[in-house]
Amino acid sequence: MSGYYWFEGIPFPSRGFQKEIIEEVRDKFVIGDEDIIILAYPKSGTNWLIQIVCLIQTKGNPEWVQSVPTWKRSPWIESNGGFQNLTNKERPYQISSHLPFHLFPRTFFSSKAKMIYVIRNPRDVLVSGYYYWSKTKFAKNPESLTTYFEWFLKGNVPYGSWFEHTRGWLSMRKCENFLLLSYEDMKKDTRRTIEKICDFLGKKLEPDELDMVLHYSSFQAMKENKMSNYSLLKKEIVADGFVFLRKGTTGDWKNHFTVAQTEAFDKVFQEKMAGFPPGLFPWE
Repeated sequence: MSGYYWFEGIPFPSRGFQKEIIEEVRDKFVIGDEDIIILAYPKSGTNWLIQIVCLIQTKGNPEWVQSVPTWKRSPWIESNGGFQNLTNKERPYQISSHLPFHLFPRTFFSSKAKMIYVIRNPRDVLVSGYYYWSKTKFAKNPESLTTYFEWFLKGNVPYGSWFEHTRGWLSMRKCENFLLLSYEDMKKDTRRTIEKICDFLGKKLEPDELDMVLHYSSFQAMKENKMSNYSLLKKEIVADGFVFLRKGTTGDWKNHFTVAQTEAFDKVFQEKMAGFPPGLFPWE
């Protein structure tokens, strides 16, 4: 499929990525023991998680999240711009990534760096991805949800197959420097999630500081903040009607899938995700 930039079997957006950087990131980039990594398959809640972690770092003070764009606070390591940003920063780094397991910096696996991985119902990921990629000019635009549905099941979308991505990273779930979260649990009890992240990062927040983190990471606060709502993106890379923070809900896929699509998706999910313990996926 054209309209993507392919590297080792994984399609990347055709803008802002190049083989040399992805290779250097995997083979040479040094992850430090103090670094924090936020990782997810695209459209799983990465930006929300970045907002929460940034606010935990500042004990709820919104100054940083209101003055510096998301992609500069926590750069995407595999993108050209993110890689540049990181190499100009002082350690410890806060890093974001959508990279699959086999392309992530090899130094991470022998480091004590802490990684937070967030998963989300792939049906919602699919719908959110469709709305995002059809309104941006980073990659091939799907002309309909039906088309995108087929691409998604085959893994012909940016960053490849959700199933392979998730299987790969879930192999880390018993490691002590790896925290697994789900978008669904984050929505259900955001305060509890923030407390969990604080424990994992060894940060202690007072109740009022926790309230501030909760407030400034809310969907509404992020939607109104131009540093987190992606309204700063250049006009040549987004189409008319582009809205980054669209709904922020769970279960929206039910408004979009046909009965046949639901059945087809369930079949693929059961085949590809066989072998995981019951209860691991909160949406099943």
